[in-house]
Amino acid sequence: MRGEYKAPGQKLVIIDVDEVDGKLANVRLAGDFFLEPDDALERICAAVEGLDADTDSAGIADAVRAALRDDDELLGITPEAVGVAVRRALGHAIGWDDIDFEIIRGPVLPPILNVILDETLVQDVGAGRRKPFLRIWEWDSPCIVIGSFQSYDNEINQEGVDRHGITVCRRITGGGAMFMEAGNCITYSLVIPTALVDGMSFAQSYPFLDQWVMEALKKVGVKATYVPLNDIASEQGKIGGAAQKHFASGVMVHHVTMAYDIDANKMMDCLRIGGEKIRDKGIRSAVKRVDPMRSQTGMPRDEIIDVFADHFAQTYGATPGEITEADIARAKERCAEKFGTEAWTHRIP
Repeated sequence: MRGEYKAPGQKLVIIDVDEVDGKLANVRLAGDFFLEPDDALERICAAVEGLDADTDSAGIADAVRAALRDDDELLGITPEAVGVAVRRALGHAIGWDDIDFEIIRGPVLPPILNVILDETLVQDVGAGRRKPFLRIWEWDSPCIVIGSFQSYDNEINQEGVDRHGITVCRRITGGGAMFMEAGNCITYSLVIPTALVDGMSFAQSYPFLDQWVMEALKKVGVKATYVPLNDIASEQGKIGGAAQKHFASGVMVHHVTMAYDIDANKMMDCLRIGGEKIRDKGIRSAVKRVDPMRSQTGMPRDEIIDVFADHFAQTYGATPGEITEADIARAKERCAEKFGTEAWTHRIP
């Protein structure tokens, strides 16, 4: 059995392995990484040899780490990468090529329905009623979407929200508040089997899942990097951030919002951005926190989204998908039951 894994910024790791009586056997490690001294390769293989076939990625990585010496040099390969490659070889973890993706663009919806679809459509994927997908949001009215664990009163300036006619809703993922007006952001949700990130920590999974969009950003002229844990930044400043949630069904949602052309003054009028966050980010002016993509690319928002969608489709062989009227009707039901209620929106006052 063969498993391959290439972490962002690392080299390709290839594992060939057999399973004999529930144990790992005939372990062979290859790739375009660098190891010094040469016998480190033999010690890594020996560390994996004989492990229980159901050992998780962390356990495999621990075994590899224990076999390494202080003077070993690993370039482009990590114990964690070996663990992921082994799990993929055994079929416990999967790669991008194992997923049959769809791309969904739109339709234009109230922001809260977009938020709700990150729960209801995930349930459909978990139940096998829908393929994994990349969904690019479109919305028709201004909204602030706060993270699942944020305090409403700490994050929202109610006076500003009321003055500008902006609604507030709470999403199912953690992370920070998203200030959204029609046409001022690019937001997408990636719904996938969690097996794609088997063995990765949350910190590792974020750049791994967004590697494709970093490549797409380069195509539109933005030199972007990932800033741990979940921020995407350019040389001119922060572009956006990511959040994710894992479900018991074996499916997860990973979504990203990137600024295109935000009205920073209105955003500051509606959000409470505390001094501690400003100091933590090393920011003198909170108004300059989010760097819009429009100024860096000179491209209309729709053209940037076209590049994103085309790159994802070409990279992963994704085909077009759609949101049905039944999907929207179900989201409206969930709005009445949960997402549109005071109890959910203000669950952390």
